Amino acid sequence: MRSFLGVVILATASVVAVGVMVDANGPPPWAFGFATPPPPAGTPPPAPPAAPPPAAAPDETLRTLPGSTLSFKLAQVRDAFGPADWYPGDHPTMPDVVAHGKRPNVRACSLCHYPNGKGRPENAGVSGLSAAYFIQTMADFKNGNRKSSDPRKANTNLMIDFAKNMTDDEVKASAEYFTQIKWTTPWIKVVETNMVPKTRIAGGMFLALEGSEKEPIAGRIIETPENMEATELLRDARSGFIAYAPTGSLKKGEELVNKGGNGKTTQCAVCHGPDLKGLGPVPSIAGRSPSYTMRQLYDMQQGSRKGMWTDLMKPVVAKLTEEDMLAISAYTASRMP
Repeated sequence: MRSFLGVVILATASVVAVGVMVDANGPPPWAFGFATPPPPAGTPPPAPPAAPPPAAAPDETLRTLPGSTLSFKLAQVRDAFGPADWYPGDHPTMPDVVAHGKRPNVRACSLCHYPNGKGRPENAGVSGLSAAYFIQTMADFKNGNRKSSDPRKANTNLMIDFAKNMTDDEVKASAEYFTQIKWTTPWIKVVETNMVPKTRIAGGMFLALEGSEKEPIAGRIIETPENMEATELLRDARSGFIAYAPTGSLKKGEELVNKGGNGKTTQCAVCHGPDLKGLGPVPSIAGRSPSYTMRQLYDMQQGSRKGMWTDLMKPVVAKLTEEDMLAISAYTASRMP
């Protein structure tokens, strides 16, 4: 471990540390699950509707998915304290906090991150990480070291609350569970393009509209489900995502990731391993959501994300532009996990 840390410290020390790069435009909305930038600081929140809409009648239809012998109602699929597990044979036995959470303040980990831990663009893939990294991340949420640069991102605040209400044993059990699950199959297909399907946003995730209308990609990554119904409606843990990236992103990202962009940053392999699949407690970054990776790079550059491992990343991200971070996110997502 000493030699590993020595390599990391030497690598990060070789990059000149500069002050936080101020982004006058604010967080890139697409990475945080929004279509427009956040309002200026101090803007009052929008007024709530005069009266909540009437509750819809419960949908009692039993739903099924190909490859699963089980059936669930929508209320069961979305149960925050015991969501549907379509493929129980795909993963080890879940600890209770992963399967059911802890009422009233901790939702089941499997609701948002799925029982296999691969997650979705609006949250994070948590399987295949080292237990040490997982535990440190939860400590950073709990201690106020990990926040979102976009104050509208509600699920970051939820994670802070979950971390504060989980015991050390519950965090450890979650970490050991997700660490067992090896992420060895593709989950995200990266496609370079100048035009993308028109989308709507639901819960921080881009969903393609019906029809074939398209719009310019305009310097974004649009990450959307391969199968809209399976993901949005039924939370299918076998149905992955397509990430549309601007043409040329992968080549630029490869240059930055593998060669450092002529001194602009540190080669990612120094800390994350030769195949970007992690090294010691440093996490794997191959094949993971580019929206998530972009958020982390941006948050670390802006100082919204702090903590033990973030200090090593500060000089790495200091000189990166938003376009650089997008390219890195697209390239790492395209690698085999």
